[in-house]
Amino acid sequence: MADTTIAGVQIVAPSGSGKPDVHPVDEVLAPHKLAALGLQHVLVMYAGAIAVPLIIGRALSLTPEQVAILINADLLACGIVTIIQSLGVTPYFGIRLPVMMGVTFAAVGPMLAIAGDASLGDSSARLLTVFGSTIAAGAFTIVIAPVLSYLLPLFPPVVTGSLILMIGITLMRVGVNWAAGAPVSTIPTYGDPFNLGMAGLVMLTILLITRFVRGFFGNIAVLLGIAFGCIVAYFAFQAMPLTKVEQAPWFAIIHPFQFGMPQFNLVHIATMCVVMIVVMIESAGMFLALADMTGRRLSQDDMTRGLRADGLGAMIGGIMNTFPYTSFSQNTGLVGVTGIRSRWVTVTGGAILVLMGLVPKLGALAEAIPQFVLGGAGVVMFGMVAATGIRILSDVDYKTSRFNLYIVSLSIGFGLIPLVAPDFFKKVIAAVPTIGPILNSGILLTAFVAVLLNLFFNGVASREDAVAAAKRATHGSE
Repeated sequence: MADTTIAGVQIVAPSGSGKPDVHPVDEVLAPHKLAALGLQHVLVMYAGAIAVPLIIGRALSLTPEQVAILINADLLACGIVTIIQSLGVTPYFGIRLPVMMGVTFAAVGPMLAIAGDASLGDSSARLLTVFGSTIAAGAFTIVIAPVLSYLLPLFPPVVTGSLILMIGITLMRVGVNWAAGAPVSTIPTYGDPFNLGMAGLVMLTILLITRFVRGFFGNIAVLLGIAFGCIVAYFAFQAMPLTKVEQAPWFAIIHPFQFGMPQFNLVHIATMCVVMIVVMIESAGMFLALADMTGRRLSQDDMTRGLRADGLGAMIGGIMNTFPYTSFSQNTGLVGVTGIRSRWVTVTGGAILVLMGLVPKLGALAEAIPQFVLGGAGVVMFGMVAATGIRILSDVDYKTSRFNLYIVSLSIGFGLIPLVAPDFFKKVIAAVPTIGPILNSGILLTAFVAVLLNLFFNGVASREDAVAAAKRATHGSE
């Protein structure tokens, strides 16, 4: 059997056949199948895709119209980056596997730290600093992508598991506040029984769908739970105003730097670069798992192209008024569930996202979702992030290497400091203000402590062991 590669597409010619067979990854399905399967991928990732713009927009107290723009910009950039990653653009960008890209939750903690950094100025300046840090971190990712294999040994499962667990714990605070109906406890409606009851109803709906529904609708349980909560809030309690949705146009162009020119802060850029290293480690494991599912061999160049696309996605995100991107694991899981391996399905999904990003009514509708409805879904979504970290940590060897217990316990312990004692580093930050964003981020504290302790106790593993560990840690995470 001879095989060749033409324009990035592997063509396999079986023995005794005059016609080459197209690899399942490169198979172009019928248009109606592509549309249906692409929409399925979009629905599976939609709830997670809009969560981050809602978190950051509300943390910055942006107007509903501004948050709606963030959401539309996010959907548009999701689609563009998905197409780049799945289709491949030039010989340098795109893994050319069925990948759906979405905003990474790993960046939420650092972005919330930027949102809370009063030294940057008003909310507009802070948002522009988020965009500037995202662009710079994307450029850093493109440069460092070819040497990722040298960084993999620094992030074995004991480190990545601890880090992802802390990401989930940090985000859970957001989900709980959403469920209470307000971002801070000083607001009079915080914890109102109605808010808690509606959040509980949404959560119960998600759990019932997950337990008793199979197939496609079971895979979009979170989205269905949010939809049901909105229907109840609107029709039964008139608690979901749709005036902004009615006023929003059907079509509008999202243009670069719509909020203004990005601002660059070295400390926040460094913080976001650390986040992008973690994103690359996660992506590497995801690509390896997806290669197994699809039967496509990955070379070092393939991996580099995929990681460069993560960096390019972050740059596109910052330019288009949104955030860093990574491959969504729930969509990787969907590839395994459905057995559909064609990357043209996710290319179609990306095109659907681009179209959705051009419809402001969709952004306004997402912004109008009551916080208590999002809270019921957020506790589930963010809890699943934490559970993914726990699952990765469950594969860590604690019997023959008792030091791993110290790595997990101390890294999580340090990461919890900003959550349980926000003023713990107050005097240190007053003396050295530039390190405030680092000391106020439980995610970054966990990353630094876990990496340093792993080097101290376990040293550096071989690159082969690191690649195998990344593959095990990410495979089947959803």
